Amino acid sequence: MIELTNVTKTYNGKNNAVEDLNLTINSGEIFGFLGPNGAGKSTTIKMIMGIIKNDSGCIKVDGVDINEKPLEAKSKIGYVPDSPDMFLRLKGIEYLNFMSDIYDVETSVRQKRIEELSKYFDMESALSDKIQSYSHGMRQKIIVMGALIHDPSVWILDEPLTGLDPKAAYNLKEMMRRHADSGKTVFFSTHVLEVAEKVCDRIAIINKGKILFCGTITEMKDSLKEQGSSLEKMFLELVEDENK
Repeated sequence: MIELTNVTKTYNGKNNAVEDLNLTINSGEIFGFLGPNGAGKSTTIKMIMGIIKNDSGCIKVDGVDINEKPLEAKSKIGYVPDSPDMFLRLKGIEYLNFMSDIYDVETSVRQKRIEELSKYFDMESALSDKIQSYSHGMRQKIIVMGALIHDPSVWILDEPLTGLDPKAAYNLKEMMRRHADSGKTVFFSTHVLEVAEKVCDRIAIINKGKILFCGTITEMKDSLKEQGSSLEKMFLELVEDENK
């Protein structure tokens, strides 16, 4: 579970990137976080991760305050950032062992996890190569593998499907579903509304740092009286109304 209570983040002392945000992502669900560019999605995710500090409010991951006990909170999270271009000089296997060391994954456990994940994402033959030689999609795969190496209860995925080939994207969506069905949490942002509509149990739409809607697709259709409409149409209607 992820809980954000009255969370605000201001830049330059005047611009609220996120304003009085209240959001609860439950255990056992895939939760989609949607919004146009500059809406506050990445700021929110980085605050949950403790990368940047919120100015006010409280953020908890499985009941642990990210600011009061950052290491304990982060140990529960598997995080995929919006760019996979990192640790490029490491080999794939070196990166996975590095991530395993960070999260204190025992040798026998990490070996099994590496074997399972590399097979699942068709990366077995690439682990001995440097990440800088990988394609964008392969870099995305290795980052996802590193995020999941310690079997975290909470997945926070920022545009995780970008650059993945159809098989890898399908496999990741299947993993997300199994993770949520096991009673754990998946929180992910995406610009691909069709994916969000098919995969998510609930969604939140944010614009200008404020939540415009939070709930199921059915609840959105009921609230907007848009039965039969696509998520794309409803999303555009909400955002355009907010921008008027």
